[in-house]
Amino acid sequence: MANFAREQHGRFEQDDRWTAVDNYAIQHLVHEEYESALQYAIDLSAKEGLPNIEVSPLQGRFLKLQCMALNAKNILEVGTLGGYSSILLASSSPDAKVTTIEISPKHKAVAEEVHKRAGLSDRIEILLGAGMEVLPQLRKDVKDGKRENFGFVFIDADKENNLNYLNEVIPMCRPRALIIVDNVVRKGTLADPEAAERESKVAGARRVVEGAGRDARLECSLLQTVGEKNYDGFLLCVVK
Repeated sequence: MANFAREQHGRFEQDDRWTAVDNYAIQHLVHEEYESALQYAIDLSAKEGLPNIEVSPLQGRFLKLQCMALNAKNILEVGTLGGYSSILLASSSPDAKVTTIEISPKHKAVAEEVHKRAGLSDRIEILLGAGMEVLPQLRKDVKDGKRENFGFVFIDADKENNLNYLNEVIPMCRPRALIIVDNVVRKGTLADPEAAERESKVAGARRVVEGAGRDARLECSLLQTVGEKNYDGFLLCVVK
C-alpha cells in the first residue's frame, strides 16, 4: 500500500498520491513534440550540477497551454535555469518568440546547448544578467518600439525580487497579458507572517502577492499546486 503521509525529501514536500496522479496524467495527457529535448535538458542540467528546480512536466505544460489560449507570440521569462521551461513556452506556437533572462553564465551555456539540441535557438533569446539590470533596458526597448509588447510573462527567479520584477514587466505587457509568478505558496508558509521574518523567500512571496492585490493595473488570483516535486503555487495576474 502506498504511503499517504506527506514526507520531506530534501527541499521538497512530497506525497505518494500527488506523484501517482502526476504519473497517471503525464501518461495519458502529455505528448510533447520536444520530449527528447526536454529530457536532454533535465539530463544535461543534472550532469552540470544545476539545481533540480525546473517546473514539473504538468506545470510546464500548464504554462504552454496558457500561451496557446492567449495566442501569445511574444513571451518573456525571468529565470532561464537549464532551458526546460523555455522549450515549452517556445513550442506553444510556431510563431512564438521567447526572451529569457539568466544571471548565471553557466546556466546560460547549458540552456543554449539545450535549445540548440531542440532546434529552437532561433526562437529563444537568452539575455545574460541580473533581472533588475536587464529588465529596465528591455522595458526601454519596448517603449521605444524596438521590441513588441509581451503577451505572456513567467517569473521564476530570485524570490526576494518578485515584486520588483512584476513592477518592471507590467508596462511591457499588452492588455489582457498574463503574468505568472512561480513558487509563491512555499509549502503554505505564504500565510505565516512569522515564516516571512525567518525566510527572505517567504517575505518576497508575501510582498508580491500583497503588492499585486493592491495594483489597480491587474486582476489577480492564486493557484495552489501539488505534484511530484512539491506543494507550492502560482500567482496569476492579468493586465487590464
